[in-house]
Amino acid sequence: MWGVSRPTEQNPEAAEAILEGVAIVEVKLPKTLSENAQIGKRIFEAKCASCHGENAAGHEGVAPPLVHKIYEPSHHSDTAFLLAAKNGVRAHHWRFGNMPPVPGVTDGEVNLVTRYVRELQRANGIH
Repeated sequence: MWGVSRPTEQNPEAAEAILEGVAIVEVKLPKTLSENAQIGKRIFEAKCASCHGENAAGHEGVAPPLVHKIYEPSHHSDTAFLLAAKNGVRAHHWRFGNMPPVPGVTDGEVNLVTRYVRELQRANGIH
């Protein structure tokens, strides 16, 4: 491509620029989603996917995947998702920086998004 440096050991910034935005994990989709998870998916796509990626697979250099063992229910409860969306959260597992609050998100919307993420997690062996 014109004007784009090729990634090399001498040019790590070019390698990072190419990787930024690439999905961090591969997400297997469930055969079906519950009705609430389908609604949650639409909300996720509108309010979360720009950072957390399509199907919550993360974006390299932007935000972590939510379909990851770190976010299993026994480690990050549904309430943790609600608090993160409403208040933001300090970086503590990843090196993406702090997550800001999601403007205008309601508790009900976060609950539906959480339902969607949990169904994705189960389809990927995260319980």
